[in-house]
Amino acid sequence: MLHQMWQVTRDKASEIRPVVVAFRVSGANSQRAEIGRQIMDEKLKQYRESINNIDAALVFMLAERFKVTQAVGEYKARNNLPPADNARETEQIARLRQLASDANLDPEFSEKFLRFIIDEVIRHHERIREDAS
Repeated sequence: MLHQMWQVTRDKASEIRPVVVAFRVSGANSQRAEIGRQIMDEKLKQYRESINNIDAALVFMLAERFKVTQAVGEYKARNNLPPADNARETEQIARLRQLASDANLDPEFSEKFLRFIIDEVIRHHERIREDAS
């Protein structure tokens, strides 16, 4: 019987990458392979639980961020300020790119992520402004 196992290795840049290792097992080796697979399945389950926890934290953090930007939108509407602030956006993107770089995260990815959030916030601010008039 042919089995496949995922093995986590580290390359010279210390990045984790999966490598498929195929091997044939029979008899007693089959039992050891099953135990090995169960251990790997448990490790994968632990990784996925961590990812789920991080995803939950991200969702709650985004919800909190949008509560604050909602208040900003209401403030801007009451004070006749424009929904977008290009200088602030440029500053935020530069700040987030630096944070991403410091965290060994792709700055391009972080900029796209923030751009998506900023665009959504601006849409909310425009809607608040329209509702206020």
